[in-house]
Amino acid sequence: MTSSPVPPTIPSTYADHILVASPSTAVRQRVLKSLNSPARRFEQATGGAEALYHLESGLWQVLFLDRCLPDLDAEELSDTVRRRYPEIEVVLLDNDSGSTEVDERVGTKVGPLPEPWEALSRDDRYKSESEDTSWCGEIAGCQAEPVCVAPLPGMIGSSSIMQPVYRLARLLAARNTSVMITGPTGSGKEVVARSMHDLSPRGGRAFAVVNCAAIPETMLEAELFGYARGAFTGAMQSYAGRIQAAQGGTLFLDEIGEMPLSLQPKLLRFLEQKEIQRLGSADLLRIDARVISATNAHLLSLVREGKFREDLYYRLCGFPIELPALRDRCEDIGQLAAHFLAKYCLQPPAPELSAAALQLLKAQPWNGNIRELQTVMERALILSENKAVIRPEHLLLAEPALRNLR
Repeated sequence: MTSSPVPPTIPSTYADHILVASPSTAVRQRVLKSLNSPARRFEQATGGAEALYHLESGLWQVLFLDRCLPDLDAEELSDTVRRRYPEIEVVLLDNDSGSTEVDERVGTKVGPLPEPWEALSRDDRYKSESEDTSWCGEIAGCQAEPVCVAPLPGMIGSSSIMQPVYRLARLLAARNTSVMITGPTGSGKEVVARSMHDLSPRGGRAFAVVNCAAIPETMLEAELFGYARGAFTGAMQSYAGRIQAAQGGTLFLDEIGEMPLSLQPKLLRFLEQKEIQRLGSADLLRIDARVISATNAHLLSLVREGKFREDLYYRLCGFPIELPALRDRCEDIGQLAAHFLAKYCLQPPAPELSAAALQLLKAQPWNGNIRELQTVMERALILSENKAVIRPEHLLLAEPALRNLR
């Protein structure tokens, strides 16, 4: 007589902290059902990047990890979790037999899952379920109905138009793929880039920012690549440069469309060879830095006009993320306005927006996007003189014609 499999032996201290990551609904439901207990709290993730997000935002002790993930390699993800969260127990779900094993480096043994899990064959697990394949549609144009994704760290608003941004940013965070973030000025491109860095395995390293439009053309090469002492008049000491400052971390190239054409071949060489050469030096330095760039320009138009190298464009645009204008995010305006009121309020609690004021804000074109809304809210706080409610008369808006709506 054979004995029935025993459930995973999870310490009681882990009772409320279990995360299950698998692209298959059937897999997740079987795991949760087999571990069902009213004392336990479960969370589900459809991929590795989403699992990393949950690990960032909660105190989890056990991670059940499917070996077949749509975005990340399970073994690499296990290594990442071990390095960043050594207290978390990683349970790998074998994709052939349905059995489990704990990452031996964590040290705690967990038994096999109960019989219902083991009876689930590989074919059963990966049938064409609509939810199972939704991640494919979300990546390829975001046509599938997405599961609601929480905003990225530092971002406000859960509107439907922002869901693909949040999901793609998390999918890409754990990879080294170069990312191009596009969108109008003031839409939050740097916030997205910084969030991706913070959610990535490089999160504890440097996040080096280079605004290509803010640095004079004659100084940009030295600022990016650095220089040796005596390389030019005034170079009294060596300077490492922003690229080397990003060693092990992330290099964010803002307003990349403003990069001079003469400097683009040198940047391309760095992207291809991962090497830089300081001005006035013959030494080649190996640099390990993930590159994220951003622009409010239409780079392909610049390519056609001969103002931007086509090969550099495709190197930088490993994966594009497009941010919408604020006028297309009307659902988020109330949350964003409340956030800025709380930020600038000198005497909490922050005032609330009246219905008429919110309606007026939603009617704005917001050519300056989130940056403009931030300024309007700061002005409103000053003009309200610590009143409990922000009314239309407190809003100094950029479009005089809309003031007639008050």
